[in-house]
Amino acid sequence: MTYDIQPLWLTFKLASVTTAILFTIAVPFAWWLAKTQIRFKPVVETLVSMPLVLPPSVLGFYLLLAFSPEHWFGKWLDKELGIRLAFSFEGLVIASVIFSFPFIVHPVQAAFQNLPKSLTDAAKILGKSNLQIFFRVLLPNIKPALISGTVLAFAHTVGEFGVVMMIGGNLPNETRVASIAIYDEVEALHYATANFYSGVLFLSSFVILMIVYLVNRKAQK
Repeated sequence: MTYDIQPLWLTFKLASVTTAILFTIAVPFAWWLAKTQIRFKPVVETLVSMPLVLPPSVLGFYLLLAFSPEHWFGKWLDKELGIRLAFSFEGLVIASVIFSFPFIVHPVQAAFQNLPKSLTDAAKILGKSNLQIFFRVLLPNIKPALISGTVLAFAHTVGEFGVVMMIGGNLPNETRVASIAIYDEVEALHYATANFYSGVLFLSSFVILMIVYLVNRKAQK
């Protein structure tokens, strides 16, 4: 029996792109959140954590409204930039970044907060710039948190269903990721195909998490 591997390819492509974007923006944001003392910090932290408690369909619904050409934002994107995010891979990426944002921000923020201030002070005494301190002193010392957060964000994106269904629908080769394909195959009573997709996701998630635990265990020794 042959299986369509396109949903799997699209799933891991989405997870890879999302994780790369998240690592780029979430790590500096987590550092800022760990150090800032602004008055409205609790509000910011609450907004960051909202995807953890909101039903995925709720977040997906509001993003779909925002991306729709009937909404002012979606209309502006379509008219001024020629971009349509609803039912597109690009829309899935943006939704996934928002939905998985706290999964990398939280562990990295906690790691930054637990670093002794003496590390930064010593680096400043040695004449290191803020960028050098961030990349050569702080990041190497929170390696386990970086790995854990990155993998959690990747795994969470792989397993998305509600958000991707609301934003992307079920377009073959465009938005039909593995979680959607599994749902379709079960609805059609094609259990063998659903089992194939589920098995691949299960094994890949197991291997990824095992690697994380092994790396973190080695780093702690």
